[in-house]
Amino acid sequence: MVPIHDNRSKTDEAPVRAALRAGERAPSVCNTRPWALTHSGSRIAVSVDVDRRLEVSDPKARELVISCGAALYNIRTALRAHGVLPKINILPDPERPGLLAEIDTTHSVEPSNLDLLLYPSIGKRRTHRGPFTADVDDVRLVRALSTAAATEGAALRLITDKGLVQSLAGLVAAAEHVQRHERSHAEELARWVRSPGSRRPDGIHAEDFPPEERVTDAEFPERDYGQNRIPGMLDVHGEVTGTIALLTTVADTRSSHLAAGQALQRLLLTATAEGVSAAFHTQPLEEPLLRAFITERLCEGAHAQMILRLGREHQRTPNGGGPISPLTAGS
Repeated sequence: MVPIHDNRSKTDEAPVRAALRAGERAPSVCNTRPWALTHSGSRIAVSVDVDRRLEVSDPKARELVISCGAALYNIRTALRAHGVLPKINILPDPERPGLLAEIDTTHSVEPSNLDLLLYPSIGKRRTHRGPFTADVDDVRLVRALSTAAATEGAALRLITDKGLVQSLAGLVAAAEHVQRHERSHAEELARWVRSPGSRRPDGIHAEDFPPEERVTDAEFPERDYGQNRIPGMLDVHGEVTGTIALLTTVADTRSSHLAAGQALQRLLLTATAEGVSAAFHTQPLEEPLLRAFITERLCEGAHAQMILRLGREHQRTPNGGGPISPLTAGS
């Protein structure tokens, strides 16, 4: 884990400490956690940890910055839930491109119902691998997820046409096939595979995958981490692929990637609060020609930043059967 640096006394730092812990709970490609979170005085800084960049899969650091954007959104959410209004300066120093954001923590705010709803989802959210038992078919929830992405400067595009879903699945499978057979990719991923029972918080653990007996070949294959256990997704006993979506941005700059990460985490926390999980399939977006094809043919010229499957792991009502969430109440 990247160390958390704190230069102030701990007596009055509960909101900041909670924010730094929340930042460490963000999703990241291959669970590399490629951020450095520092705290000095009244400011929190979010920077990249270049030693954790995937040089083969992510040579331009696009996915790295998206991961850091997710950490930034968690920090923002935790601060607001603890009564602190984060004042954020994005890419504050052109001479320091690794410094992605600085957050001023001197202002107060009354936490909103949304802040208090999303904050607990930070600890509950998990990356899903394998099939779902149900798609996301609640129109109000889909609208809430789309709004979450749009609020942070991105767009969530659902892929509902069966032919397009199959085409996108084919691109994921093609990219996965190529990467499985490239030594450089295999060696890079092997660096992040953790043995069963490992206590390291980063990397991909054997426990993260579904049991071997529940796996068959199907659409949207999972990334192969060299264990040859996850050839695809289960597609039997009524289990489904899930709702397919693309997260896009208008531009494809460093600030756009940072916005995409914040949009991704906001929609993931929104989904988690409603009992919905997400699986990621970034393989074709790591291949320049395939990413350009997806951008042109499926995104109407917007830039594809993430491929998602959304669904429920088992049938249940939102929030464990409790009251209707303010995320989806009303139209």
